[in-house]
Amino acid sequence: MVVPSQCSRSRWRGWLRRVLVCAMVVMAMLLGLFGWAYTSTGTSTVARVLAWRESDIGDQYRFPARTIAASASASPLPTGSAIDLRAYGFAGQRDEPLVDALRETDTRSFVVVHDDHIVYERYFGGSGPRATETSFSVAKSFVSTLVGIAIEQGHIRSVDDEVTDYVPELAKRDPRFSRVTLRDLLTMTSGLAYHESGFPWPFGDDTWTYLGTDLRRVALDRSRVEEPPGEQWLYNNYNPLLLGMVLEYTTGTSVSDYMSSVLWQPLGAARDATWNLDSAASGFEKMESGLNATTRDYARFGLLFLHHGRWNGHQIVPPTWAHAATDARVQTPWGNPYG
Repeated sequence: MVVPSQCSRSRWRGWLRRVLVCAMVVMAMLLGLFGWAYTSTGTSTVARVLAWRESDIGDQYRFPARTIAASASASPLPTGSAIDLRAYGFAGQRDEPLVDALRETDTRSFVVVHDDHIVYERYFGGSGPRATETSFSVAKSFVSTLVGIAIEQGHIRSVDDEVTDYVPELAKRDPRFSRVTLRDLLTMTSGLAYHESGFPWPFGDDTWTYLGTDLRRVALDRSRVEEPPGEQWLYNNYNPLLLGMVLEYTTGTSVSDYMSSVLWQPLGAARDATWNLDSAASGFEKMESGLNATTRDYARFGLLFLHHGRWNGHQIVPPTWAHAATDARVQTPWGNPYG
């Protein structure tokens, strides 16, 4: 039998100590890094990547937000005769109650309105009629609506205006921006580059436009012209950010305050909404996402377009804009058109 020598045992113990010391150093560095990240989410995009990772429904509480005041009295949205809804060919089931399908997909809330009456309403996971749910990209539909109202009010001349008419800094960086119109931004045909990376690689355009702490600066410095505008459709978060800057410039107020006065209060929204901001210091709405409202108030917004821009006794959105916004404007690689 071979017995390890005292020298061999000593070398083995020395090697083990070095490994443990290195592991402790690495652990301390990681703890320090994540400790810094969790205390720096208000000022650093990288910190947000490390601390928050991918987006989820809790983001409405992580980002700062600006209130969108509702009206003093809500527009009517009465309850009608309840209907039974079923899901067909869903989640491997040929036929099942819709409520089961909603649970299987972790749905938070689901409201169906027919003839201006709520006929189906379900909530899950602690949600309810008074709970705000985050919109994610449905916010882009509100951005479009605000642009249409701003045109009607004379703040913006036309969707065929060049974005550089309102954000001239872009033309100074690249003259090709002067060919991009508001219509191109609204229809996602701006020709601006947009490359998604996804977690864990944190530095794609999707990361900067969602987690950026100064989204005006992100839009001004990181957007770049890649293709001629008006030719190719590409879902791109730089577009709504630039539209938000146009709204700020032309209306002289924040997007949230403008929305409160021209849309949310005339709509007769029952509850205050909020719009998440990039940071407290910058105070710019996350135009690509981050609107938070109750499900019933989202339903009121849908009814506004079902009624050609008129609701609660007001023509809130011009009928021509309501039609144009819901029409098939551009074909996409997925086969369904974009409005």
